[in-house]
Amino acid sequence: MIASHIFLVIGPWQIAIVVMVVLLLFGGKKIPELMRGLGSGIKEFKNASKEDEKLEENKE
Repeated sequence: MIASHIFLVIGPWQIAIVVMVVLLLFGGKKIPELMRGLGSGIKEFKNASKEDEKLEENKE
């Protein structure tokens, strides 16, 4: 119940603070590399879930 109310508390200032902290921790040069890695991870996840769906369809 508490977890569902946390998203109501997050506003634009909190998001800006999080972005600033990420910039301070990783630096501007490292962020594109991190986003590339995140994007490829999401792409792999989507491909794996599509393969799972195809396997389930073939079983039926």
